[in-house]
Amino acid sequence: MNSKRGQWASNLGFILAAAGSAVGLGNIWKFPGKIAAYGGGAFLLLYVLIVALIGLPVMLAELSIGRATQKNVVGAFHSLNRRWTFCGALGVITLFVILSYYCIVGGWVMKYVFVYLTGAHFPATAAPFQDFFVQFISAPVQPLLWGALFLGACIFVVVRGVSSGIEKFSKFLMPCLFLLLISIMLRAVTLPNAWEGVKYLFEIRPEAINGDTLVAALGQAFFSLSVGMGIMVTYGSYVPKKENLLRSAVMICFLDTLVAILAGLAIVPVVFATMGAEGLGMGGGFAFMALPEVFAMMPGGVLFGLAFFLLLFLAALTSAISILESCTAFLNEELHWSRLKSTLLLAVPMSLFSIGYSLSQNADRGLNLPWLDWKHGLQWLPMNAVMEKFTDNLMIPLGALLFCVFVGWIWGTSKAAKEIRGEAQKPFKLEKFWSFIVRYVAPVVILIILYFTLIQGQGLS
Repeated sequence: MNSKRGQWASNLGFILAAAGSAVGLGNIWKFPGKIAAYGGGAFLLLYVLIVALIGLPVMLAELSIGRATQKNVVGAFHSLNRRWTFCGALGVITLFVILSYYCIVGGWVMKYVFVYLTGAHFPATAAPFQDFFVQFISAPVQPLLWGALFLGACIFVVVRGVSSGIEKFSKFLMPCLFLLLISIMLRAVTLPNAWEGVKYLFEIRPEAINGDTLVAALGQAFFSLSVGMGIMVTYGSYVPKKENLLRSAVMICFLDTLVAILAGLAIVPVVFATMGAEGLGMGGGFAFMALPEVFAMMPGGVLFGLAFFLLLFLAALTSAISILESCTAFLNEELHWSRLKSTLLLAVPMSLFSIGYSLSQNADRGLNLPWLDWKHGLQWLPMNAVMEKFTDNLMIPLGALLFCVFVGWIWGTSKAAKEIRGEAQKPFKLEKFWSFIVRYVAPVVILIILYFTLIQGQGLS
């Protein structure tokens, strides 16, 4: 390990930091909504199987690249095969765009934490929660200020380095996240009629297992695990050679899936208890409009709402930190800039994309960009929608596909497996199965995702 580079001080720190990267907004608000949209237990079953059979092998492939080279995602590919340097560059571009809008959404979450801290006073209108959210995100300045505050929190952690910054804060933030989530879940399942929601969450209805449910589970798994972007390459580069990568990857996937399931148990029963099944929904509208309405109908709803948005903030922050770290490591190592200089100079161009993403929430401003898919042809969509489609529908699955092709056919699964075994060269009993997944199964699965996103125009956001 290069002594000048950061390194995880403990394997627990690495697992918590990587799990924090995987545990993001998608686990907290997308997962319960997708459970509702795609048949409850049927979606949950397919999701868990995909994480175990596809997500885990792809994550292992990325971690092996990082530890083998001990470099950032661009430097890693350049070191192993210069012709594939572009693959690392695509990862950095993807992360840059994601963080440009992720910090704006993180700012929304911080705003709602403030709202609930100050008593959750929503306007006295016919649709108070919807009106409040729409007016807030449509404002020209306020969302940008909250987004800048969120990005500042990320910079504060990342400039402190790997062990003193990211690992130290992850060891604090992730236990807080679990404590909050478990507390909310325990309160949720004790509400009247809440067990109807629990039953819906786990009941498997065979008719719900279909192509749409499979594609939704595939997309959620890849987005949730932070694969296909290079984050795990960067985080893997800080892992000491003595550590067991397989065991670590299993723990990361387990914790990420556990959070998603606990989030379902925390949210779905509450919605069933207050609004019934028809109250479930997906996306930001669900988190920022539907759930505040649910909290307002509950005893102690202000405290419940505060706990939920604090939970959402922790999930967003840990993910955003990993994204910023991966971009910072590239500038720090390839251009030899300091961490502070790297993060601050990233913030300058990123702010332009953030401004466009925020201002385009109001369609009347006409901030549109072109987007092309086979089914709908060339469309001019709001900039925020195009940014999300660019990352979620194209770049993340494309990145995962390229990583699999590289490990499976260019670098070689035998070399990657040697890195997975580490210094101790402990037996990797599933090596042949893992190699088969990475070389054949995962690429086919990812191509299916790309077919539905780029040919059929199906969104994964």
